[in-house]
Amino acid sequence: MLSPLPPRRRARLGVLVSASLPILAAHGAWAQSAPDPEPSTVVVSATRSNLTADDAPQTVLVIGKEDIARQLAISGNSSDVLASLLPSFAPSRGKMTGSAETLRGRTPLILVDGVPQSNPLRPTGREAHTIDYALVERIEVIQGANAVNGLGATGGTINIVTRRPGRGSLSQSIDVQTTLPTSGIGSSIGNDTANFKASYRLEGRGDAFDYLFALSAEDQGLHLDGQGRPLGTDNTQGDLMDSRAFDALAKLGYDIDADQRLQLSVNRYRLKSKAGYLAVAGDRARGIPTLSVPGEPPGTPPWNDVWTTALTYRHASLAGMELSAMVFNQEFEGLFGADNSATFQDPLIAPNGTLYDQSRIVASKYGSKVGLTKDGLLDGRLKLTGGFDTLYDEGEQDLYGTGRTYVPPSEFRNLSLFLQGEAQVTGALALHAGVRRERSDVRIDSYTTLASFRRVAVEGGKLDFNETLKNAGLVFKPLRQVSLFSSYSEGFGMPDIGRVLRSINTPGVSVARMRDLQPILTRSAEAGVRVREGAWDLDASWFRSRSDLGARVATVNGAFVMAREKTRIDGFDAAAAYRFDKAHRARIAYARTNGRYDSNADGTLDARLDGLNVAPDRVIASWTADWNGRLSSFVQAQHAFGDTFDDPAMKFKGYTLVDASANWKLPAGELRFAVANVFDRMYITYFSQSGLVEPKRYFAGRGRAVSLGYALRF
Repeated sequence: MLSPLPPRRRARLGVLVSASLPILAAHGAWAQSAPDPEPSTVVVSATRSNLTADDAPQTVLVIGKEDIARQLAISGNSSDVLASLLPSFAPSRGKMTGSAETLRGRTPLILVDGVPQSNPLRPTGREAHTIDYALVERIEVIQGANAVNGLGATGGTINIVTRRPGRGSLSQSIDVQTTLPTSGIGSSIGNDTANFKASYRLEGRGDAFDYLFALSAEDQGLHLDGQGRPLGTDNTQGDLMDSRAFDALAKLGYDIDADQRLQLSVNRYRLKSKAGYLAVAGDRARGIPTLSVPGEPPGTPPWNDVWTTALTYRHASLAGMELSAMVFNQEFEGLFGADNSATFQDPLIAPNGTLYDQSRIVASKYGSKVGLTKDGLLDGRLKLTGGFDTLYDEGEQDLYGTGRTYVPPSEFRNLSLFLQGEAQVTGALALHAGVRRERSDVRIDSYTTLASFRRVAVEGGKLDFNETLKNAGLVFKPLRQVSLFSSYSEGFGMPDIGRVLRSINTPGVSVARMRDLQPILTRSAEAGVRVREGAWDLDASWFRSRSDLGARVATVNGAFVMAREKTRIDGFDAAAAYRFDKAHRARIAYARTNGRYDSNADGTLDARLDGLNVAPDRVIASWTADWNGRLSSFVQAQHAFGDTFDDPAMKFKGYTLVDASANWKLPAGELRFAVANVFDRMYITYFSQSGLVEPKRYFAGRGRAVSLGYALRF
């Protein structure tokens, strides 16, 4: 069951509802709906400088709501959506925690309407599960390290833009979907394998006011593999199957005049395990995956609980400039499952091996983003965007069962000033350049480590970080249909202080003098080409990113740790799309990623990054068809190429998955049918083969599942 809302949050939601009631009754004259623009012509808000995807000096993708809807018909997992559309994004783990789901081999910064979801000091791996993608309008992806939205985008930026109120009279939408596996239905677990999801949306727009209220709820059952066996549940990190999720989104907008707009948005998301199954360890040598059996795990079921609030203001003509400003707040609480690992043992509490405990991360973020754009300088050849961002983040990680400190309370303060320019040198050549100054400090309380780390007293302190981050790029269009681009950009991130601080076992350590807490500076270079010729869309790019002091994720005795080492990642992306006619379109995309690191601090990149850090080489092909204006279909195939790593225990065999869906427009509403993993392929996930060698996390992927959905707008 979902917990009741705290009083201050009930009050906040009550204000929103009360404020919306007059809007629902007002404004009887409504504008007609306008068709959605092509993704390549959409202004990408994540660029901070009003660029479209085809005018950017790096690879920028815009994923529209139709593409999102096709993927959601196949899988409701947001990581599946991203992995199915971005070959450079690592294959989804399919779990509540998405650690190792990288973009171009590094961690992406995930935003919702520009609000950072990533916690700068203590990443949880839960950043991809803070909103239901059924409430999303589009997804903007900037690939490669960049700093335009602040720290954390060492692999790129993924900005999730929520739905906007539709133009026209008051309208409502209802969507329901059920999903079932095609095997195991007659077994004792058959009644527990069904997934159910429902969403509702109320929206409208008047002369000055617009509003959108959306609700979604999902109940997921047990998933089965390609042989009809129940997938292993991750009792510790948390799982998406056997869970319930709830999301409520409210957006209120007011057009002050033709140039000014004010908007308030609030999103509350909660995902919680139903905790009905226990994991049974698999056998890697015999090819037996981890399975699930009915049972109640110890402790409190894992959850994600997120509140995101933002107030934005835009002025399109402020002394000849465009102003955008936002203030935001996010309240995050993530609970992990209980286990009796050696880390949690304390003989002063219970005999060794008998103590079950679980960690909880609590974080609170407040921030602002202000940008001012001036176009038309130097006879229309120069555009400048400047502004500042602020971020205050406080959080801690405790042990929920016993109240012990796992990672001490910490505070992060950041002030960033930036200036970005675009100069149209000739009709064919545009130059881009920018600079961002980051001023940050981290304050960490003194604390004592757990008994498993010798109860060491660690002196707290303050760390100051000042970085100047640069970017430059060019876009050259020798022909109207052809665009060549290249760029250099720098990204700035903080290491996961939790993995550093919680494992200190040497007396006399002071956090102010720890090298492992130094920031991560990533330098990224890219060169590519875009071709838009008739029915063809062609894209290709080469990239390289380097960090002198990177942050490689590794495992020690089954626990994630962080290694600070020199790293380099090279790769290649390519995509080709062809529209046969107005009704049929085919697309194929490929990504190759190779990562190396310095394993012995001699300056030589002598070792390969594994599946915890980079994605496999992948190719994704799809075909979309509209047969008669009422019946449409979609087919996609994904292939992950096999690979080997330095650790002989890690060997990725590769696999191919095929999904399909069909939509039928009815006189009232729309019916859809989808099949995930059409050929019922039995496979072990990439993460389990190449990232973590642990019997209880030798997970298989989901077998064939069929979905039936119905949507009605009225």
